[in-house]
Amino acid sequence: MRLKKLNLPVTALAAALTSLTLITAPTAEAAFTGNIGVYSKYILRGITNAPENDEPSLQGGVDYTHDSGLYLGYWGSNLGYADPGKSNGFENDFYGGYAGSAGPVNYSIGLIKYIYIHLDNFDGVEAVGTIGTGPVTLGFKYLVNDVVWGNQGDTYWTLGYKTALPMDFSFGATLGYYTYKDSGKYIASSEEDSAFRHLDLNLSHPIGDTGAAAGITYVIGGKDRNGVDQDNDVVFNIGYAFEFK
Repeated sequence: MRLKKLNLPVTALAAALTSLTLITAPTAEAAFTGNIGVYSKYILRGITNAPENDEPSLQGGVDYTHDSGLYLGYWGSNLGYADPGKSNGFENDFYGGYAGSAGPVNYSIGLIKYIYIHLDNFDGVEAVGTIGTGPVTLGFKYLVNDVVWGNQGDTYWTLGYKTALPMDFSFGATLGYYTYKDSGKYIASSEEDSAFRHLDLNLSHPIGDTGAAAGITYVIGGKDRNGVDQDNDVVFNIGYAFEFK
């Protein structure tokens, strides 16, 4: 995540997750799933001018979901840069939280811990949440600590839409918007208080009966925190999702 202390909310959320674990019904069911994919490049949150990796990236992860609403997971990707004198870095995302629903409304709340290999002062934590209904989902990611790629309080907002199309095609759109905080430990100031970050338009289709799918994403670039316009770009990918049994 080149740019993936608010101690009280994080502590409270951790306590809530612990409580959820303790009250989980022993008869409830759980599921383990995984995913792996190859992407033509790794563009994070619309930063096309300096991608996380400008060459093909191998990405994948595993997820645990419980009927109680508790979820845990891991996701990782190779990067195209690192600290001087070191081989290319690697991003590790560890996350957990709770997801539920109230009538037609779905919601989730959780934490993501980012750990980077061969990159100093990049490790961070974001508090995350979503709320949605039908094909539309609103989400946020709030940065809890100062890191090289952001200041405490930076918030990444997303508005997503997904729908099925004829002939087994699927279409998705993600609008990204940022609100920024000044005077962090590593970033002294920002030209923008808030700005449109990107719009991703994705089209995907299954590859026969293999369980894999191919996709293409057109990224419409916005502005970074310094007001620099990001170019439009295209990303191709092939992915496979599976379930552990």
